[in-house]
Amino acid sequence: MHKAYMSIKIALLLMMLIPLSQASTAVNTQIHELAYSVNKAKLPIEDTYVVAHRGASGYAPENTLEAFALAKKMEADFIELDIQRTKDGTLIVLHDKLVDRTTNGEGKVKDLSLHDIQQLDAGSWFNEKYPKYAKKEYVGAKVPTLEQVFETFGNSIQYIIELKSPHLYPKMEMELLNLLEKYQIEDDHIIIQSFDEKCLVNIHKQNANIPLFQLLKRPNTDEQQLKLIKKYAVGVGPNFKRINEDYVRKAKSFQLYIHPYTLNDEFEIETALNWGVSGIITNYPDKVKRKLSDKK
Repeated sequence: MHKAYMSIKIALLLMMLIPLSQASTAVNTQIHELAYSVNKAKLPIEDTYVVAHRGASGYAPENTLEAFALAKKMEADFIELDIQRTKDGTLIVLHDKLVDRTTNGEGKVKDLSLHDIQQLDAGSWFNEKYPKYAKKEYVGAKVPTLEQVFETFGNSIQYIIELKSPHLYPKMEMELLNLLEKYQIEDDHIIIQSFDEKCLVNIHKQNANIPLFQLLKRPNTDEQQLKLIKKYAVGVGPNFKRINEDYVRKAKSFQLYIHPYTLNDEFEIETALNWGVSGIITNYPDKVKRKLSDKK
């Protein structure tokens, strides 16, 4: 009786594991089948570049048109933004799955309509949390749609768009590619990045001319991970606190760009520059621009 029970348990466990194994194998197979066509995708800048993290988010409410306009004024090389999708299928610019932290509302983005989200105040929280940089015009700032961003800035800025939680929003990456085409955003004005390997591979198969970056919370120190990433991406965006100079050297040896996240401390910025990173993601683009200018 006991042996029979154990056999049933083992069989059930195997049934649960097979789909997971198949999914993982499918992604790995996709990667191995890719040619090194990423060579078509190149960044439009040779020097160390500055990425305004969610806009100039140290001085203005993150992921708002106000933060993006300020980053443009500060001459950031790229403006990074995050996208989610509403209940009724609109891509909006918001970092979190929930609206709670950066608006006066509550709930998951995927459960709210665009109309619901556009009623929210996405700026007052910033004034309360950072009174030093508070401005009247931030009160009532709105969560923008991705289309509103493209309509406002077009090709006057260079974007780094992060796909947030693509597992929650099927075919999200295809919708992004459609909007890039609709607004004629040039390939050399866009980088797409994500922690999700599968969605980046899908994008690469659709358009190998768009530069892709693999974000990494815990980058591996061995070279195998970088070798695989090179098949579909032009760069990596690792957590700065989990890398060192040797990792930067390894990434560059695979001809991968590297822009670690998120550097706001002067010592960290100086350290990263000395390591030879390709770019720096920061909430304070003006500070990094000054630091680079001082080094010239």
